[in-house]
Amino acid sequence: MKIDPWANEGVQNYKEICDKFGLEIVDYTKLPNPTHLHRRGIIFAHRDLDNVLEAKKAGRPFGVLSGLMPSGQIHLGHKMVIDQARWYQELGGDVTITVADLEAHATRGLSLKACRKYAIEEYVTNYAGMGLDPDKTSIYFQSERPIVQKLGFTLGKKTNLSEMEAIYGFSGETTLAHVQSPLVQAGDIVHPQMDEYGGLRPIVVPVGIDQDPHIRLTRGMVSKTNWFNVNANKSGGMTIGLSIQDNNLEVMGIQANGEIDDKQRNKVIDKVVGAINKAGFSQVSSNPKHGKIDIKDASVSDRNELRYQLLSLERKLGGLGFMQPSSTYHQFAIGMTGGKMSSSQPETTMFLNDSMKTIEKKIKSSFSGGQATAEEHRKKGGNPDVDVAYQYLRYFFEEDDKELEKVRNEYVSGELLTGEMKAICIEKASEWMKNHHELKDQNQHLVKKFLK
Repeated sequence: MKIDPWANEGVQNYKEICDKFGLEIVDYTKLPNPTHLHRRGIIFAHRDLDNVLEAKKAGRPFGVLSGLMPSGQIHLGHKMVIDQARWYQELGGDVTITVADLEAHATRGLSLKACRKYAIEEYVTNYAGMGLDPDKTSIYFQSERPIVQKLGFTLGKKTNLSEMEAIYGFSGETTLAHVQSPLVQAGDIVHPQMDEYGGLRPIVVPVGIDQDPHIRLTRGMVSKTNWFNVNANKSGGMTIGLSIQDNNLEVMGIQANGEIDDKQRNKVIDKVVGAINKAGFSQVSSNPKHGKIDIKDASVSDRNELRYQLLSLERKLGGLGFMQPSSTYHQFAIGMTGGKMSSSQPETTMFLNDSMKTIEKKIKSSFSGGQATAEEHRKKGGNPDVDVAYQYLRYFFEEDDKELEKVRNEYVSGELLTGEMKAICIEKASEWMKNHHELKDQNQHLVKKFLK
C-alpha cells in the first residue's frame, strides 16, 4: 500500500489504512457540535485529536493548520478542509493557512509570482466567502516566512534519506528540492507554536489520507527534539525520562568528559518535579543518575497535561518545546465522472467559480448509480454509494441527516429515479453556490485582512 501526497491513486479500504498506520477512529458522539462530515463518517480517523479537545475543555488555546497548493482552481474538495477549519474556529481555535508556494515551485515547476496570483485570485477570495473569521485567521506564503525554512532544516537533523525514502518512496531520480519540500512543510506545521505566532498549544491538521506521510514525518521529527519523554510505566503510573541530545548536554548535567555533574543533574530533576507538581501530581520519585522520574498518581489519560508542562519547562531551559501535531483524516469525494477528483481535469470536479449553467451541466452528465432504464430502476433500485449526485449531497450540499437518509432509501428502493436524484442535487448545489458567490463578492474587502 502506497500513500503519495503528490500522486494519489485513490483509496479503497480506509479501515486497512487505519490498521496499517495506527490511526484512531473518530467517535463523533464525543465531539462538541459535530458537523455532517463527522456524523457521516467522512472525517473518519485521527491522531491525538484528544489533545485538542482537552485543551478546549480546559480553556486553553489551540489552533488548526491547513495549507493550499497554489497550482490550480479551487474546487469542492477544498471546501471540506475550510469547513473543518471553520468548525475548529467556532470552538475557539485560531486558524493558520500556509500557501505552499515553495512546494509548488519545487514539485510543479510554477514561478513564485504565478503561485501568488493563483493563491489570491483562486483561494483567498473564495475563503472570504466561506465564513472564516479574518481576525482569527492568518494566511501566509512559505517564501515570505523564513522561519518555516529554518525550522525545516532544524527538524531535518532528526531524519535521514533512508527514512524519507521509506515514507515517500523517493528514489535516485527525485530532485533535492522535492526532498526538501516535506521539511519546509514540517516547518509550516510546527511554527504556529512559536511564541510570536501564538505560543505553545495543540495544533490540529485536517487532511486527506494522502497527506499522512507529512504528518508522520513531522510527528517523528518533533518527538526526537523533545527533551523529556513521557511514557506509561509497566507497573502503573507514568515515567518521565530525560532525552540527552547534542543541544542540551550542559543543561542535563553531562560534562565534556561524559561524566554526570550531579549538582546540575539534580537541578534539572528538581525543575522536572516542579513541572509535574504543576500538572497536579505529587507521588513522585526520581533517579537522577539514570535520568528518570516515576509518577505513581498519574495515568495514561494524564499524558497530555504532563507533556504540556514539560514542554513549557523545555522552552525555559532553551529547547524548542514543540508538541507533536494532531491530525484528522477525511475520505476523498468521488469525481464527477466516477473516478478521482482533480483540478487538472475540469470534468471531474465542480469549481467554486463555476457558473450555475456549468454546475447544472456537470451534474446532469455525472456518473450515476442508477439502472439502464427507468423500468429496470423501479425494480432493482439504484446504488447511492457510487452515484455522484447522491455523494455530493452527502459530502457538500445536504445538512439534514434525516432528509439525506430519506433520499437514499427512496433511491435504493427505486422510488427515486436517477434524473430526479440529479435534479435534487442541482437544486441544492445551485442554492449553495449562489449563496457562496454572493458572500464572496460581499467580503472581498476582507482579503487583505487574511494575509498576515
